[in-house]
Amino acid sequence: MAKNQKSPEEILQNIYKSASKELGKSFVADNKIRKLAEYVCLCPSNRAGVRLLMACLLGKIHLKNVDPRKPYTEIGTKDCFSGRTYDEHYLTLFINRNRLPCNPTTAFLTPTLRNIDHPLTKDRELVGRPRELYAASLQLLDDVAKGKISADLLLAETIRLLLKMRNEKLSRMDSLLESLKRTEGSLPLSSEAIINLISQHLACKNSSRLPVLTVAAAYQAAGERLVERARPLKSHNAADLQTGALGDVEICLVGDDDVVAAYEMKMKRVTIDDIDAAVVKIVGAKPQVNSYLFVTTEDIDEAVAEYAASFYEKTGGTEIAILDCIGFLRHFLHLFHRLRTEYLNAYQKLVLEEPDSAVSQNLKEAFLALRQSAESE
Repeated sequence: MAKNQKSPEEILQNIYKSASKELGKSFVADNKIRKLAEYVCLCPSNRAGVRLLMACLLGKIHLKNVDPRKPYTEIGTKDCFSGRTYDEHYLTLFINRNRLPCNPTTAFLTPTLRNIDHPLTKDRELVGRPRELYAASLQLLDDVAKGKISADLLLAETIRLLLKMRNEKLSRMDSLLESLKRTEGSLPLSSEAIINLISQHLACKNSSRLPVLTVAAAYQAAGERLVERARPLKSHNAADLQTGALGDVEICLVGDDDVVAAYEMKMKRVTIDDIDAAVVKIVGAKPQVNSYLFVTTEDIDEAVAEYAASFYEKTGGTEIAILDCIGFLRHFLHLFHRLRTEYLNAYQKLVLEEPDSAVSQNLKEAFLALRQSAESE
């Protein structure tokens, strides 16, 4: 690094300070570039584009002679660089520390952006959705490469837009949480009212992570009485084979790290193939687990349930069963009726703490609004 060259951390911090002071004013004079930046930064359905853009811009600012369209060392030219390094080593900490609305992990491991060995030029179509997002990202990188806008100004605009988005989200959340506080002291929701509330939340769009939280919240609320605890949840998009996890929720006895039960969530019918895959994991588990439980939001096929039950003796004592998600919740809340409010608070805490890539901001706000409505009634 040259004597007077700023580090990536310093670059990000300086641009963050500038963007924080100018939240209401764009850094981009060109209207077309400004609109493209807004689209990439605020696109709700895919947050990989903004991390790609930030990593390439940071690399260009840090190393003046690189081409922002070449964030892959596999390209092999003197002006290429590792966008993934900038993304993982510098942006992850920066994003998490400032609670910016981005994916928690690098964009370069998404299917669209991994295993590339060519420049990200406009004539290359990246296979991902929405297509417009990637086209806009490549156009912005091309504008920087051709000198239509400097990398530092575009990065400042990107961070400014993310800060505005973050502040707006926090403001909405604060307002919803404040509304909930006004219902404190009233009669607690009944178990059936909580079941209805969670059912409405599960019915929302893109809610595949919520069944995991439904079960995890039960162990948070009643763990001490059960003398059991749930292990910290793995990332929603991490496969069990990658993490070595037995299931989506793993249960241990208090004071012990050995898994005694595992839950696997399905927002579809459980199949015989699912059972067979679970048996492979059970056989390889050391020590052996007592139970492996599927929790589904769909109907339970009686033949599949019987097939699952047949493995108790074959596995030497591991019970495999299929539970209905709402049925599980109803049984738990009535069994631990006096803990129903603790359960609801635990579920809310888990929902709000999940990254937006797992539980979207819309889902978080939907739960708070549903709870506020239920408690107001």
